[in-house]
Amino acid sequence: MTRILLQWLLSAMALLAVGEFVPGFNVSGLGAALAAAFAIGLLNATLGLILKLITFPISFLTLGLFLLVINAVMILIASHLVRGFRVNGILPAFFGAALLALLGMLIRALTKHI
Repeated sequence: MTRILLQWLLSAMALLAVGEFVPGFNVSGLGAALAAAFAIGLLNATLGLILKLITFPISFLTLGLFLLVINAVMILIASHLVRGFRVNGILPAFFGAALLALLGMLIRALTKHI
């Protein structure tokens, strides 16, 4: 349970960091980042999983790069659901998804043994 809460908090912090570096990717504060991290996680676990299964052939042909498009769509949907979290278009969502993927790998590596 502690690991999940830590990953959630670190994911929220990653969203705040992405908001500082990607133009058009805006997070108003820690509360919005926590809500957005929860929404993105929930969307990825449900709708994202279904989309990844359906688009597996495209993902295979693009060597997994299409997964960034799916993650960008999940981020866009979350930005419409969470107040204080706004992404202005597919391009900021795509670059945000790429940066979040890199930060997510770092977070998983840091929390692997907790």
